Amino acid sequence: MTTSKKNNLKSVLGILSFVLFLNVLSNGFFHRFDLTKDKRYTLSNTSLSIIKQVKNPLSVKVYMQGDLPAEFKRLQQETRQLLEEFQGYNSNIVFEFVDPLENEDESMDNIKELYRKGLTPINITVDDKGKQSQAMVFPWAIAVYNNKEVNIPLLKNRMGASTTQKVIGSVQHLEYSIADALNKITKEKQKKVAVIKGNGEPHEAYIAKFLLQVRESYHIGPFTLDSVAKNPIGSLEALEKYDLAIIAKPTKTFTDGEKQVLDQYIINGGKTLWLVDQVAVEMDSLYNSSGATLAYPRNLNLNDMFFKYGFRINPDLVKDEQGSPIKLASGEQGSATQFQEFNWKFAPQVYPTSLHPIVKNLGGIKFDFANGIDTLKNGIKKTILLQSSQYSKKIGTPVEINLNSVTEETTPADYVNKGNIPLSVLLEGSFHSMFENRVLPFDQKTFEAKGKENKMIVISDGDLIRNQLDKNFQPVELGYDQRSGNLYDNKDFLINCVNYLLDDNGLINIRSKDLDLPLLDKEKVYENYTRTQFLTIGLPILILVLFGLVFTFLRKRKYSR
Repeated sequence: MTTSKKNNLKSVLGILSFVLFLNVLSNGFFHRFDLTKDKRYTLSNTSLSIIKQVKNPLSVKVYMQGDLPAEFKRLQQETRQLLEEFQGYNSNIVFEFVDPLENEDESMDNIKELYRKGLTPINITVDDKGKQSQAMVFPWAIAVYNNKEVNIPLLKNRMGASTTQKVIGSVQHLEYSIADALNKITKEKQKKVAVIKGNGEPHEAYIAKFLLQVRESYHIGPFTLDSVAKNPIGSLEALEKYDLAIIAKPTKTFTDGEKQVLDQYIINGGKTLWLVDQVAVEMDSLYNSSGATLAYPRNLNLNDMFFKYGFRINPDLVKDEQGSPIKLASGEQGSATQFQEFNWKFAPQVYPTSLHPIVKNLGGIKFDFANGIDTLKNGIKKTILLQSSQYSKKIGTPVEINLNSVTEETTPADYVNKGNIPLSVLLEGSFHSMFENRVLPFDQKTFEAKGKENKMIVISDGDLIRNQLDKNFQPVELGYDQRSGNLYDNKDFLINCVNYLLDDNGLINIRSKDLDLPLLDKEKVYENYTRTQFLTIGLPILILVLFGLVFTFLRKRKYSR
């Protein structure tokens, strides 16, 4: 063997040895490179910690496969790539894509089974060069772990958004949807949520959808304040076993003893979510022969308590030009009756402007007869989460509310310096007891006048948590308005509130992640369809043909001599 061949062999062996060494070394390290501008596939620390909790096989079945419209193919692709990221960090996570409509003989049985599990399809209109057709899509997945199962919604159904806009919003929430689902089935419930009863709160059927959603992540149970009259200390000790208390739409007055129990619960670190109406008026009371009802202040005996904490819910109604649609009968009664859609200004449709993680990237949130909130200076940090539009104002009570008000005409001058009324406020800091330097309603040896660091959220509308009932008196989705057919983001907002108050901030931060998702502009494609076809198909072929002709000509010229 010559010296040059020996040197070449040594070089080859050296390169192979170096490559083998790098492979062995790389097995001890793990890193995935995300070259996207918005770091779309870089999992958050919260997602990575959830992935570490998966100790046994976890399967995810995605029902988006087959002949999908273009937008949903993009959602399918993003879902697949994100699941590959999850799987890359933990091989216990496996996934598959299935088409529930693939087999015509079994498709109806598959659809019924998915309906039974709560996986409802959506019917969308597919527009292909002006030709429209209908398609059924199941934008859902199911995760199974240790015999526990959870549904994963892949499509965020934003009200009034186009299919393209819905897909963009869904991709932004994709990591949150998957991480939240895995967290629910892999993490044991630890924190407890109390739903306060005994002061005229709504029946469980009207808050069922909220309770079911909270129950997936936390222990939840009713807590009645009736026992305060007989055993106030025992009631306080029992309430302090809960991490969060939800006071949802009370209609009866709180006694001073009940207020002391709630006050000391807060002072000792208990979190609270208040949904309070300071005006007594219900939408159902308007559907009578006169189409009118009286709205009057509601005395809950909570004003002094709220004032001490640094806010005040006013006994007035917010009237907003950015209202919600309502259908009312017009014309003569009988066969000539027609239903027309109007703007109902006493149901503000609020779109968050705050960048706080609780409300960031949320869509419209529907209120009903909301009250304005004033914030007071007392050293507590206050963050306005939701507020009415600039074209809104307060209406004092008592006042008659009439359905005929939908026809009134207004101008921007009617709302000068009156809008942007706070409707939900986050308060954080060390609260002072409302009974500080006052006689206590009942003797309490452990009474504290100033509390530790704490937080609470106040919403000036108890109806925000209410779900409607269908004809069979079954609860419909929270945020869904049967009268208009619109779905609002009430549920997402309330769940974010609960997560934030219970310090589960990681999942909220995932939800507020911003992505830049470029999608194909169909209108531009249709306008330049022939040109696009030529650039993407014809031009590459033309270049190859020209290259072949030039290459053949040069070759003949070279060898013909």
